[in-house]
Amino acid sequence: MGGDCLNFGYVPSKGLIASARLVQAIRDAEKLGLKAQEPQFFFEKIWESMRARRAKIEPHDSQERFESLGADVFRGQGRFVSPYEMEVDGQRLRAKHFVIAARSRARVPPIEGLQEVPYLTNETFFDELKQKPQRIVIMGGGPIGCEMGQVCNRLGVTVHLINMGPKLLPKEDPDIAAFMLKKFQAEGMQFHLGLKAKRVAYREGLYQILVERSDGGGQTETLEAEVLLVATGRIPNLEGLNLEAAGVAFTPRGITVDASLRTSQKHIYAAGDIAGSYQFTHMADYHARIVVENIVRSRIFPLRVLNQLAKTDYRCLPWSTYTSPEIGRVGLNETEANKKGIAYDVYKIEMSEEDRAVVEGCEEGFVKVLAKKGTDQILGVTLLGAHGGDLVHEFVLAMQHGIGLKKISSTIHAYPTFAEIVRKVGDAYNKTRLTPKKHAFLKRLFTRQIS
Repeated sequence: MGGDCLNFGYVPSKGLIASARLVQAIRDAEKLGLKAQEPQFFFEKIWESMRARRAKIEPHDSQERFESLGADVFRGQGRFVSPYEMEVDGQRLRAKHFVIAARSRARVPPIEGLQEVPYLTNETFFDELKQKPQRIVIMGGGPIGCEMGQVCNRLGVTVHLINMGPKLLPKEDPDIAAFMLKKFQAEGMQFHLGLKAKRVAYREGLYQILVERSDGGGQTETLEAEVLLVATGRIPNLEGLNLEAAGVAFTPRGITVDASLRTSQKHIYAAGDIAGSYQFTHMADYHARIVVENIVRSRIFPLRVLNQLAKTDYRCLPWSTYTSPEIGRVGLNETEANKKGIAYDVYKIEMSEEDRAVVEGCEEGFVKVLAKKGTDQILGVTLLGAHGGDLVHEFVLAMQHGIGLKKISSTIHAYPTFAEIVRKVGDAYNKTRLTPKKHAFLKRLFTRQIS
């Protein structure tokens, strides 16, 4: 119970990130006037602490809680036997509506020898890693690989990260990816970009990973480590559901749904990772709210249901990468806007221009806002910096309700707070409204008054 997020996703990973951030803060304490020192910690204790903090949240998603709310919980593999019937370990269940929320699992690439070795994924990393390794090899340069790579590196593990593409974090703009690569390298992480694993072996507690150039150029090298973490993406859990018996259409990317999250069988819905969209916990929550609303509406308005159903809207979907510094995102970035041929203006403020960031020694990063060309309408935001995943939500709210940069600029923000950087973006837009003609007119006006 609880799925990915609780057991081996956002919850345990953020627990480790918090510990590793504090360890790094002790190393960097000299810039705040404290004595420079190497932090003292036990790797195993940090893992134990993460599991203890996770255990405090477990009751929220427990079988007992759901049963106390009136739900019947059936443990086992569920499979459809007809559009209105499902079987769970020999017990047949009938319903007028079904919701398929079978999540996703770690994608394991077809690498020679990989299936014969005891590799880790995010589903095993948090519980099976019992002792501090000397070295770890991570396959994948997406959010999971980068977050856990930085954690391990800060906790004294030598990190080698392999990525097939030429840059990290492929969904981010090149300037964001380049910034984070430089940051990781400065902390000591080692990267093997544009390379792919060709063969994996495991002998006497040591992995040997043969890597070669992704473009087939022939260059190879062998990496060795005590731990191998595979973080190469996710695939939906479609197997075993017997969707064919229910007449539910699907592809390798997930179950096919319409804007109201209905499958090809209109009484069957799909939500979360298995619906083939963004694989975030808050997306699953968003889906769940829409599905519940639509099931209720279909019961109340059965003859007018097509006009009554709620629909998904992903234009203001936020997401975060919890590295240090954090990356908060909503809407379009420059890469996406250029691909779609959308004209835009860019407003960029460095974190070093924010007083609170300066006094707390958190000057790394910047906020970059894309606005519709010639207007203050926000198209998208990337916020790279301390608390980036939190600060981006003011922009999310503004985009959701049609609030532009001009109104953000006129909104009072407490000083000194990190949130002031949001207002400063609005100020940057307002400065563009002072055209050369307006500037010349005001200069003449006030010069005349003074004389």
